[in-house]
Amino acid sequence: MNSHFWWYLSRSAGTVAWLLVLASCAWGILLVTRLFRGYDRPAWLLDLHKWFGTLLLAATVLHLVALVGDNYSHFGPKELLIPFASSWHPRGVALGVLAMYMIAAIQITSWAMKKLPKKLWRAVHLSSYVAFILVTWHAISTGTDMTSRLYGALTIMMVTLAAALGAARLVTLRTPTKSPRLTQIPTPTTAKEEDIVSN
Repeated sequence: MNSHFWWYLSRSAGTVAWLLVLASCAWGILLVTRLFRGYDRPAWLLDLHKWFGTLLLAATVLHLVALVGDNYSHFGPKELLIPFASSWHPRGVALGVLAMYMIAAIQITSWAMKKLPKKLWRAVHLSSYVAFILVTWHAISTGTDMTSRLYGALTIMMVTLAAALGAARLVTLRTPTKSPRLTQIPTPTTAKEEDIVSN
C-alpha cells in the first residue's frame, strides 16, 4: 500500500465532508424557503437533505479513521475527541472536533425528530449553520491543500454560495409562515407546500 494512502484518504474524506455540509445546508434552505417553488418537489428535497446528512456523517467517520491511519500527524482517540488535545494546528483541529460533535448531534436528532420536542430539534438543527462555519474554518486553517489555486477557488465558491443561501434564508424569516412540522410530509406524490416547516 502507498505510504501516503491514509494521508490522501483523510484529505479526500475531509473535503467531501466539507462539500456535504454545504449540500445538506443548501437543500435544507431550499426546502424551507422554496426558492424554486413550482419547479421543485418538497418530498424530493427532503429526501436529498436527509441523504446528504447521512453521507456527511459517513464521510466524517472516514476522515477520522484515515487520520488515525496516517503516520504524519499522529492522531489518536484523545486528539480526535478532545478539543485542543492535538499539538498539530491545535486551534484548527479543535474547530474540527467541535464541528464533528455538532454534525453528530444534528444527525442523531434528525433520526429521532418525531420523538423530540419541536423547540429542541429546531435549536439543534439550526446549529448546522455554525457547523458549516466551523468546518470551513477548520479546512482553511488545517487543510494542506490551501496553497492550491483550485482548492482556493473551491473555498471562495463554497463560502459565496453559503452566504447567498444564508441571505435568502434570513429574508424568508421575515415572512410569517403557517407551516406545520417537517415530519408531516406524507409521500413524494402527495406532499404539499403547507407541509414544509420553517427551519
